[in-house]
Amino acid sequence: MYLETVTIKVDEELKRRMKEVEENWSAYLRDAIRRRVEREERARATGKLLDDLRAGRRSVPAGFINKAIREDRESR
Repeated sequence: MYLETVTIKVDEELKRRMKEVEENWSAYLRDAIRRRVEREERARATGKLLDDLRAGRRSVPAGFINKAIREDRESR
């Protein structure tokens, strides 16, 4: 897998403080960016699904919502 380069700029104070923290900042930022992009993709998919439901292009099977809520509660 080829990795693209993305550059960020931080002020001198933040850079100094980052050096005091033992962290692989590249990996940390890659993971943070990935999580944010995935969250946005889920939000868009949810919005599209809701739009489709409102427009009648999709329907929810009877009992699905109750089953999903029950499974979610039991998984905690």
